[in-house]
Amino acid sequence: MGKTVAEKLLDAHLVEGRPEKGTEIGLRIDQTLTQDTTGTMVYLAFETLGIDRVKTDLSVAYVDHSLLQTDNKNPDDHAYLHSVARRFGLYFSRPGNGICHQVHLERFGRPGKTLLGSDSHTPTSGGLGALAVGSGGLDVAAAMAGYPFYLTYPRILGVRLTGALPDWVSARDVVLELLRRLTVKGGVGYIVEFFGPGVNALDVPGRAVVANLCAEIGATTTVWPSDENTRRFLAAQGREDHFTPLAADSDAAYDRVIDLDLSGLEPLIARPSSPDNVVPVREVAGLDVHQVIIGSCANSSYRDLMTAAEILDGKGVHENVGLDINPGSRQVLENLMDAGGLMKLVRAGARINQCGCLGCLGIGQAPATGAVSLRTVTRNFPGRSGTQGDQVYLCSPETAAAAAVSGRIVDPRELGTPPRIKPPDRFIIDDQGILPPLADTTQVAIRRGPNIKPFPTLPPLPDRFDGRVLLKIGDNATTDDIMPAGSQVLPFRSNVPAISRFVFQHIDSDFAAKAEAAGAVAVVGGENYGQGSSREHAALAPRFLGVGVKLAKSFARIHRANLVNFGILPLTFVHASDYEAVAAGEPLAIERLRELVLSGAEEIPVKVGDQTVLARLEASERERRILAAGGLLNLIRQGAAG
Repeated sequence: MGKTVAEKLLDAHLVEGRPEKGTEIGLRIDQTLTQDTTGTMVYLAFETLGIDRVKTDLSVAYVDHSLLQTDNKNPDDHAYLHSVARRFGLYFSRPGNGICHQVHLERFGRPGKTLLGSDSHTPTSGGLGALAVGSGGLDVAAAMAGYPFYLTYPRILGVRLTGALPDWVSARDVVLELLRRLTVKGGVGYIVEFFGPGVNALDVPGRAVVANLCAEIGATTTVWPSDENTRRFLAAQGREDHFTPLAADSDAAYDRVIDLDLSGLEPLIARPSSPDNVVPVREVAGLDVHQVIIGSCANSSYRDLMTAAEILDGKGVHENVGLDINPGSRQVLENLMDAGGLMKLVRAGARINQCGCLGCLGIGQAPATGAVSLRTVTRNFPGRSGTQGDQVYLCSPETAAAAAVSGRIVDPRELGTPPRIKPPDRFIIDDQGILPPLADTTQVAIRRGPNIKPFPTLPPLPDRFDGRVLLKIGDNATTDDIMPAGSQVLPFRSNVPAISRFVFQHIDSDFAAKAEAAGAVAVVGGENYGQGSSREHAALAPRFLGVGVKLAKSFARIHRANLVNFGILPLTFVHASDYEAVAAGEPLAIERLRELVLSGAEEIPVKVGDQTVLARLEASERERRILAAGGLLNLIRQGAAG
């Protein structure tokens, strides 16, 4: 039987385990990326490993999230990231150079390579035919030190594309349709792979949009073939020598197949407050709009911004609307200027911001109270914008630009003939914002501001857990619920004692104080616990506060891996009905905990109050050793990480 693209990539990089679905494997990692909100902890951890230089083919440290400089904290972290990149042999993408996923797609992504990134939208580079996976920072630190990346060999969800996109329908609508069908947890355990005659209808920037946002269905990653469209994109980047053809075999078999006729799509929009709350734009047309943001790692390419510029050309932004443009990279901005698009946006009344993530995760650009905000960003979780009770809708650049002009949600098909954007045969390329690795790194001094604290010491797994259920929450709890983002919280990302004060802040503002008083803490959750960002602070900060057990119906992939990496026991209910019987405030105890974990026990009795419930620990032998050691760093330092 032939192989899918995903299977070819997995098998080519397999260094541990067997290529069997559902078993743990170890993959060789060719490239890594970090960004500033997760990268500081990655490098603080990497420093403890005693490695002189990264062992990957290529690693890049990006600064693209916390670009506000309201005091010393963010600039100090940027200086730290600059210095560790110089010290350990990484590329460094400077503040303002662009969003990590857009820049990596342009300048570094390669077909056939593996990429591990400490950001959940790392799969963007799957649009080039790479195996690009988002993970927690400890996994990235280990990969830079030469260790494999471990995951469960995933199933492959094939999406067979036919037809071509109608006028006013773009790549964003393709993935919104998948979110509508699959929901935010429908891709868990899968790699999503696109195939079929409709693949040719999307260029690499469009494929990257889809790959980026398939993270929102919980997929491990997303893979597209590497074909003539891929070669054309790399040639326009001056990197045609990086092209490698890659396609599924004609007799390849997928574990599940979804058929998607592109010609049957229409403009779609995700209503508040989940990326899968998707309806046709026409169903919400007429709703007054007060803010529009076009940008973020999902939709900030040359094609996306030029499309908005052409829609706005000769028209003014509606008087009730604020329009913000967040370019994805300096390259996008320079080519937009060269093509005249920037002037069209400025003359229409748009505010042009620096190249970065910004409002996507509440770094500025918060909407007014009660205001409707249309955004091309990745997520619209409640309060993520920085405004509690926000009304954030997610849509394509076409729908966003149409609303900016009209002051209300409009089906863009009402605008007549759509703009036809032809990308340059050769982009203007300016890499001055990227500093290459130094040949000799040994004399570089690492800069540390006063807010940068050492990586915390984590104790090993105890023989017995004796604590209390401090919090119980429902289904689809996000990493934003656990550890909020935003401009007030993220400056403390390199200071675990300080950032831990914000754990579960929007659910229980006294959680941190209660956890410290309790000493040993458990948290109970529903389905898909920990969906969303890869931010490992959502595991590390609770661990710092004494959270030792998470008991849920199910976990999101990256968050579960982060829990293991920081020594928090990720247990699931054997009987889902037991979730209802557990209440916050009850004592929770596990006898012979260390013995059960190391012996390979899959079912663990958990005493909660006056009853005992059965919990399941689905963990590999390697993960059990990590848990027993108190976390991955402890195990690596013991010399037993393999």
